[in-house]
This record gives sequence, C-alpha cells and structure tokens, in this order.
Amino acid sequence: MSDFGAAYSYFNHGISFLQEGHWQEHYDLSLSLFELAAKCALAIGDLASSMLHSEQVMKEARSFEDALNVMYISTCALAYSSGLPDSVQNSIGVLTKLGIDLQESRSTEACVQETITLLTSRTDEEILNTRQMTEPTMIIALMFLAKLESGMNQTKPRSVPFVTQKIIELSLAKGMSPMSPIGFVYFGAFMSKRGDFTSGYRYVKLALSLLDKVGRESAGEVICIATQVKIFVEPIQAALEHHSDGYAASMVAGDVFNALLNTALEKICMLVAGVKLQTVREEYKKSEMLAKENKALILLVQIKQVQRDVFRLIGSDEEVTIPVEEKLIASNNSVLKTFCFRKAYISFMFRSYDDAKEYVSKFFDCHENAWASLMVTHIYNALYTGLISFWVARKSRARDAQYQYWIARGNESKLTLKRWVQSSPWTFENKWYLLEAEESFSHSDYVAAKLLYKQAISSAKFHKFVHEEALAYELAAYFHLELGEMEQSIEYFLAAHERYHEWGAFGKCNSLFEFVKSSFSPASIESDFSPSVSATDG
Repeated sequence: MSDFGAAYSYFNHGISFLQEGHWQEHYDLSLSLFELAAKCALAIGDLASSMLHSEQVMKEARSFEDALNVMYISTCALAYSSGLPDSVQNSIGVLTKLGIDLQESRSTEACVQETITLLTSRTDEEILNTRQMTEPTMIIALMFLAKLESGMNQTKPRSVPFVTQKIIELSLAKGMSPMSPIGFVYFGAFMSKRGDFTSGYRYVKLALSLLDKVGRESAGEVICIATQVKIFVEPIQAALEHHSDGYAASMVAGDVFNALLNTALEKICMLVAGVKLQTVREEYKKSEMLAKENKALILLVQIKQVQRDVFRLIGSDEEVTIPVEEKLIASNNSVLKTFCFRKAYISFMFRSYDDAKEYVSKFFDCHENAWASLMVTHIYNALYTGLISFWVARKSRARDAQYQYWIARGNESKLTLKRWVQSSPWTFENKWYLLEAEESFSHSDYVAAKLLYKQAISSAKFHKFVHEEALAYELAAYFHLELGEMEQSIEYFLAAHERYHEWGAFGKCNSLFEFVKSSFSPASIESDFSPSVSATDG
C-alpha cells in the first residue's frame, strides 16, 4: 500500500523550511507543497489539516485554475465528514464556473434515453478505444463530476442521471479521463435498479475494462459499485470477495472514503449472505475502528446502526452509542433511511408490531430520496418492508382502505423480488417464495400459503441462507399457530430455533423461546427447546 502518512510528514517538513514571503518568491514550489500536503492529509483521514492546507492555497492562489486541485480536495473532505450537502453545492459551483451545465430542466426519462442513444451508437470496442483526455480543465471537471456523482447518489438521487450523462458525454467527446469509468459504472447501476440487468451488467463490465485503459485512480469506487450490481446477478456468497479488491485498490490510490465504503458494504453483504453473526460482529468492529481513525462520520454512523442490530440478535449486552446520529438524521437522507429501516427490521425480528409499523411507515416516507444506484441494502429493504406490510395488513382485520394500502406495499416488494429472481434465482428465490406465502396468508388462501412456506424453507436451505431458512420456519410457525395447528406450529418453531442458533442469533433464540413458552402448554414443548446461551457465555 502507498504510505501517505510518511509522504504527509515529508511535505510538512518541506513547508516548514519555506521562508517568509515564499508565496511571492517561490510560488510554484509553495503551491505544490501545500497541494500535496492537503492530498496526503485527506488520505490519512486528517481532515482538519487537509482543510487548513487547502484554505492556504485558496487564499494565495493567483488564479481560479491554480486553486482547482485544492478546491477538489476540500470538497472531498466535506463529503467524508458530515458536510455532504456542502460538498455537493461546492462541486456544482465549481462546475458552473467551468462552464459545465447539467441541464436538469429536462425530465429524468429524457436524460436517460439520451444517454442510452449515445451509448448504443457505439460498440464496446469503440468506447474502450476512445482517445485519452488531455485538456487540463476537462480533466479536473471530470473529477468534480465524479465526486458529485457519489454525493448526489445519497442526497439528490433524481439528479444522478444528469451527472452520469455529463461524464459519459464529455468522455466520448473530449476523451477518457481516469474518472470516466465512474460514469459508466453508475449508469450500469442505475439501469440495473430500473430492472434492466442486461444493459446494467454490460456497462458495469465496460467500466471495469476501462480501468485498464485510463488507469486505476477510480478503481476503488468502480469496483465497489460494480460489485453491488454483481450481487444481483451472481450468488451473493461468491461476490463478497470483490469488495476486498475494491478496498485494496482504494487504499493504493489514497481513496479512504471508498476503502471504507467497500468494507462497509462487504459487511452488509455478509449479513445478507447469512455469515455467522459472531464473524459479522468482529468484522463490524474492524470497520468501526477504520471509520473512526479516518473521521468518516457518515459511514461510521451507518456502520454503528447495523452493528446495534447485530449485537441485539446475538444477545450481547454491549451498548452502541452514536452521538452524532440525531444531527445526521436531520441533514442526511441516507442516514435517515438507514435509521428507519434498521429500526423497522429489528422490531420485526423481535415481533414488536407497533414499532415495526411506525418505522416502516417512516421508511416509506424517505426511501425514494436516497441512493439512485442499486445496492445490497435494497435486498433487505424489499424483503423486510414486504414482510412487515403483510403483517400489518393481517392485523388490520377489516378489508378497508388501510388493508388495501398495506397489501399494495407488500405486493410492491414481492414484485421487486420477482424481477430479481429472473437475474439471480440463487439469491432471491427463497425471499420471493416467502413473500408469496405471506401474501397468501393475508388473503386467507391457506392451501397456497402452506405450499409456499415449504418452498421458501426448501429454497433457503438449498441456497445456503440459514438465517432465512430460520425466518421462513418461524413465519410458517405463526401461520400454523393462527390456524390452530399446534403440532405443526411447535415443530416449525423448534426448527426455526435450531437455525437461528446455527446462525449465532442467540438473542433471537431466547426471544423465540419466551414466546413459545407463553403460547404452548409445557407438555407440548419438547425438552430440547430451551433458551440459548448468551453471547458473553459463548
């Protein structure tokens, strides 16, 4: 890995030798030293020093062009801390001065269609052989556009297609820059989210191939977003390793943010893939330390939001405190969305109906405004919002407008998973079956529900999702309990308990045991259905 810490120390030493009046007498040397010190400080997570060096350059720079590099560095520093909205505005301001207009007066659909037309008029080979960009102003403009892409993806997702198109348009017209692959990979992720996995996968692979043509400066981010698309096409268990490659590529380039993003998303993938919770817990601790060391507040909060759920599932009494969570929830829609979903998820897992309903409703209010590209988080978003929706619908009893609303919400999630089944049956088949079962239960189609629960259980087992096998057994158990089929219900509760225990969800096992103990006579509960040891006991 590149040693940015040592480099920062050398540049700082160089700055210390500069004499009074150095900006007048040794302008080019001063400019280079302060620029490079700011860049290295950013790479090692010393955001305050990075900003100080950048501010010095912006104060002393003799032209707008001379300040562009540190303006980019300070924009990155804002994005990595809690200043993402300011980072976005700074990028837009610089691009405007550079004469770059995103033309957002058009409709999003018109923008997307124009981008498709632009790309389909060229073969992949022609795109890969596009000349290199040489104009310095355009190269820096692409850097700001690339930073704007990731920032808007979280804060202004409806604007993302306009940024993507501009990157692709400039790359094809002015030449490929090291940032050009970012436009192609985000367009692939965007098309995949729309359900066009054929096109999406094509542009993702094209972006990865472009790295070999233009250099690997943006490799960490490109691999990160590409892996998120691959998860929807390849078995999720097989795609996990790609994020490790993305982390390594990011660290070599000094791209701390995308190194952290790769590792954070890898941990989410582990959770979705059903990796043992004790392993997930240890991996999350590593991610937490890395985010703290690099002062990446937004990612740190989102890491700890998931970590809080992992501890509860395990049954650990470790407390997760997130001091800046409330502030970021108010200013960052991505953090708000994660907060609402995690609260809804854990409430559902521990059968807290009122909390699950409250937080899934809040999630629905904000989920359309975060992340324009396809992400692994969308898998759990679809599955668990669907499960909660059908649960709330059944609780509604009367077939009124509220019932119809929640059925429609559940059906929306089910159809999303059905589309994903077509691209990757391995990852999505069991989830789709489970939502089909819950919908049939909600419509009182008990014959269909029985078959679908069995299919969900069988599919989860075959595709090695032990945690979702446990979940399918548990929900089938509630279904049979509702029908008064006590023997089948207790059999399924026991199977769910065994699978949750295998996953390492001891806290969930104990919660399930308490429910069974309160719902069945002691004589009907088998002797091996007992509380699990706590996480601290082993």
